[in-house]
Amino acid sequence: MLYNDEYFMQQALKEAEEAFDKDEVPVGAVVVVDNKIIARGHNQVELLNDATAHAEILALTSAFSFLGAKYLPEATLYVTLEPCLMCCGALYWSKIGRIVYGASDPKNGYQHLTKEHWPFHPKTVLTHGILEAECSFLMKSFFKNKR
Repeated sequence: MLYNDEYFMQQALKEAEEAFDKDEVPVGAVVVVDNKIIARGHNQVELLNDATAHAEILALTSAFSFLGAKYLPEATLYVTLEPCLMCCGALYWSKIGRIVYGASDPKNGYQHLTKEHWPFHPKTVLTHGILEAECSFLMKSFFKNKR
């Protein structure tokens, strides 16, 4: 069975919900190769007491380990929130083939950069806005509960 972007973003949302339930900022990610999820991750910054324990970083590390490779040109990362600059750097060095994200992050995302400052590998394809409303709702719900 062939799955689509919405299906894989739903899987990333499940990871984000797991983070939410653990009182972590609800960001989730999955890495897909050949229509199969090979890695999952959700924010674990509080649990690990590690500011770098973002969903993308944890999912990338798991994917590298699974494949026994340091580059992911055939992979797609699905993540519920626009990557921050730290995660953009990791994604750049991973040479990931495609990135799909749900909600924009005007405060901490990379979008303030211009096209001349593309933060990803030159061959990386970017898609955004997949299940944006669902991804955004989870994030807003988390921070509403904090205020």
